[in-house]
Amino acid sequence: MSQGNDYTPPRVWTWEKPSGGTFSSINRPVAGPTHEQELPVGKHPFQLYSLATPNGVKATVMFEELLELGYQDAEYDAWLIRIGEGDQFGSGFVAINPNSKIPALVDHGPAEPIRVFESGSILLYLAERFEEFLPGSLAGRTETLNWLFWQMGSAPFLGGGFGHFYAYAPEKLEYPIDRYAMETKRQLDVLDRRLAETRYLAGDGYTIADIANWPWYGQLVLGRLYDAAEFLQVQEYRHVLRWAKEIDARPAVQRGRMVNRTFGDPAMQLHERHDASDFTHRTQDVLTS
Repeated sequence: MSQGNDYTPPRVWTWEKPSGGTFSSINRPVAGPTHEQELPVGKHPFQLYSLATPNGVKATVMFEELLELGYQDAEYDAWLIRIGEGDQFGSGFVAINPNSKIPALVDHGPAEPIRVFESGSILLYLAERFEEFLPGSLAGRTETLNWLFWQMGSAPFLGGGFGHFYAYAPEKLEYPIDRYAMETKRQLDVLDRRLAETRYLAGDGYTIADIANWPWYGQLVLGRLYDAAEFLQVQEYRHVLRWAKEIDARPAVQRGRMVNRTFGDPAMQLHERHDASDFTHRTQDVLTS
């Protein structure tokens, strides 16, 4: 990769060498499995295969919020998918999600198991399954889905755009960093203007719109993504910060952040989750002490 006019695209692009950057070893221009690998299945109907990226955190927060409300049939097994090692290209995972991205879910409760892939689809599936975190009125449901789909369409500019070029690309290039920093700040301003009007994104109630957006934009303004809080001057977005801190204090969110986490404080890492007691007895600090 080069800055300026040093690179002229060929008439036909071909994949001749790794693209470089943090995740170059798992990037490829084709889909499908690279190896045979069955997925484990635990004791609960819900089987989640994930990693604690922002998209993965959406699913685990949703499960923990349902359990916080007392839905014991929302118990789940969360299995670790190490994307840096290519687990997402195993045949078992690809059978659930042909796009090879986490999180992926199988609901074994129905007579015929149901696969659910894409984090937004998982949130919507669980919200409809349990009739929680999605308003029943047409207006409330629509506003919630507005912000859910906004996040699904916008976050790639934050993650694959800004995050990639600011934190993971092999070179620091001014043009893409400026381009995606501008777009990230615009998105934060969209959220800030909305949250100046309402407590949560869809109105007065906490919904899957907040569960979808918080792992990306909430954690960004709390200084947990890309070490970019100062660069982006996140203190400018005071309504987003208020919202982010309020959600961060929720016990279910604190638990959800820990599941399938393999980085940071060992006390915050629960590589697999099969029971509520795992938060006490199976975090990495406990297992390695």
